[in-house]
Amino acid sequence: MQHAVGGPLPPPEQPGRAPGPAPAGAHGPVPPPPQAAPYPGPPSGAPGGRLGVHPAVQPGPPPPPAQGPGGAGWGAAPGSVPPPAPGGMSPHVTGAVPLAPPMPLYEHGPGTGTATLAVLLIGPAGAGKTTVARHWATRRPVPTAHISLDDVREWVCSGFADPQSGWNEHSEAQYRLARRTCGFAARNFLANGISCILDDAVFPDRPVVGLGGWKRHVGPGLLPVVLLPGLEVVLERNAQRSGNRRLSDEEVAAIHGRMAGWYGSGLPIIDNSALDVEATARLLDEALARAIAAPPVG
Repeated sequence: MQHAVGGPLPPPEQPGRAPGPAPAGAHGPVPPPPQAAPYPGPPSGAPGGRLGVHPAVQPGPPPPPAQGPGGAGWGAAPGSVPPPAPGGMSPHVTGAVPLAPPMPLYEHGPGTGTATLAVLLIGPAGAGKTTVARHWATRRPVPTAHISLDDVREWVCSGFADPQSGWNEHSEAQYRLARRTCGFAARNFLANGISCILDDAVFPDRPVVGLGGWKRHVGPGLLPVVLLPGLEVVLERNAQRSGNRRLSDEEVAAIHGRMAGWYGSGLPIIDNSALDVEATARLLDEALARAIAAPPVG
């Protein structure tokens, strides 16, 4: 099974310095984590907190069913985003394009059903983010796209800033560009009624440039879920990689330890150490379904 690539550790934020993005795809030297109290361990039996809900799936009366070219309904369920009306957005910005009615897809079970969602799957190197995200997207009963930050970063061929050579202004600039590109693609898919799931290694101690940055690019309703298997599992998976996507054991251990900061954050955390891809995708769908059904906070 191919597993997703996690990012190396970003340089810790320094006082007086404008924060930069978490280097999710970089493989440079591991800097020390910020000086703070130790992260709490997994809460014993404590349920995860509520995720934010995409504006398209806020509680309220269901929208009228959208109509296809022949007048037949598109099959949109309450809570999903109908295709925008033609001419509803300027052609100079991200907007709708004419799409044919979706083909019948695999049924994944009740879960999120036909809701149009924007999901961010977070996890360290070797967590299986890319594999799980693609499987979840493939099995949904409505059109769903998978956007991998690492894949987008590697679109740069000549002049690619290889993070294994060290994290510098070139690798940081390419990371920023890749994340903005992913965010633009996600908004474009959502504007056309297509769900999307993104995967990235987002560090909990850098919320503004990490999770906060993703919400600025995609939207405040982005639904984050953390995939966090045990250290021995990610080390084993990382050892099976090659090329610039393989990290040293020291980097993997440092990234994994820093990801433990998500415990106590309120985000759903899935430990897929002993789970296959299908079971992990099912738990992901259930966590997202709970987030959609949860009442608004405040």
